[in-house]
Amino acid sequence: MNAAILEALHQVCGHALPDRPIALHEPDFRGTRAWAYLGDCLDTGWVSTAGQWVSRFEQELCACTGAEHAVAVTNGTVALRLALQLVGVSASDEVLLPSLSFVATANAVAHLGATPHFVDVEAGSLGMDPAALAARLEAVAERRDSGLFNRSTGRRLAAVLPVHVFGHPAPLTELKAVADAWGLPLVEDAAESLGSWRDGTHCGLFGAVGILSFNGNKLITTGGGGALLTHSAELAQRARHLSTTAKLPHPWAFDHDAVGWNDRLPNLNAALGVAQLEDLPRRLLGKRQLAEHYRQAFAGVEGVELLAEPPGCRSNHWLVTLRFLAQDRAEAEAQRLQVLEAAHAEGLLLRPVWRLLHQLPMYSQAPRGHLAVAEDQACRLLNLPSSPQLLEGWGP
Repeated sequence: MNAAILEALHQVCGHALPDRPIALHEPDFRGTRAWAYLGDCLDTGWVSTAGQWVSRFEQELCACTGAEHAVAVTNGTVALRLALQLVGVSASDEVLLPSLSFVATANAVAHLGATPHFVDVEAGSLGMDPAALAARLEAVAERRDSGLFNRSTGRRLAAVLPVHVFGHPAPLTELKAVADAWGLPLVEDAAESLGSWRDGTHCGLFGAVGILSFNGNKLITTGGGGALLTHSAELAQRARHLSTTAKLPHPWAFDHDAVGWNDRLPNLNAALGVAQLEDLPRRLLGKRQLAEHYRQAFAGVEGVELLAEPPGCRSNHWLVTLRFLAQDRAEAEAQRLQVLEAAHAEGLLLRPVWRLLHQLPMYSQAPRGHLAVAEDQACRLLNLPSSPQLLEGWGP
């Protein structure tokens, strides 16, 4: 199996050079106007959290996602923490989220003093399983006059937080139906999903608010950076206010009416983002073509499969993901480790999925339902090099 997998990888990625490994996902600014836009910031002196490029970046995000409002902030974790705060999550609450996600999803909850409450995923999209969410709420939720509570812990259940893993849309229609039935707001962690759609709606726009990330390994990067997406003018206005230290508008007075955050994205970073958003359609096409190249290369390799685009969806294919199919998950995990070791020795920087959140020490005592699917899948998944510039001739 090792030899077959490595051969398929070489068909798509080529061979790494001794001083130039093939990374998981690298930024690429070729063919953009990044230098010109950054130069405008330097020439005008508008380099911090005000300036034309911040507004333009938000407008361009609305144009490419269909959101009525976008609020740019310093990173995806900040965006998620702010989004949860907007829907009322506070200290001593619980937020229902999948255990199969990057640690920032749970950290954003903890940053507000709240507690993650882990729910299982479905094997297809790796997103939160609506049936598991419904079953967990039936098992622990109790309606009271003051809200919905976990009868076991006594804490208020404050929100549902699904994640679109590797850019593949989670089953949002079904998840929203469950959340609505229990009166819970839905906040989407769409950090990896710029350009991903389900049933004609962009990820991040099914619930009250969603977030994007523009970290250095994302499809579009602002160095760091994140954004909130919403159709609600009220939530967007509140997000802008809280993310600018809750300062009341005034030519010179420093009056603040809430505990706010210094979260807004600098103009320099926004200029970099605008330059790449102008190139977004080509990047999405390149990602789709790269995923197809992988699909062809792995078509004859037994014992593995590529994670597929969910039905009714258009994924951005942020990270192409290989799944090991051995019936015994310990065997699958051993096979994955062998491939990881062999690939890294050749400079192919593959990556296993994150450690499940409930297995991390700071979240090991958090409430959770049965996580059988998450625990099974986490042993099987392997992310492949996914930079669209791996395609021959992809550059400008």
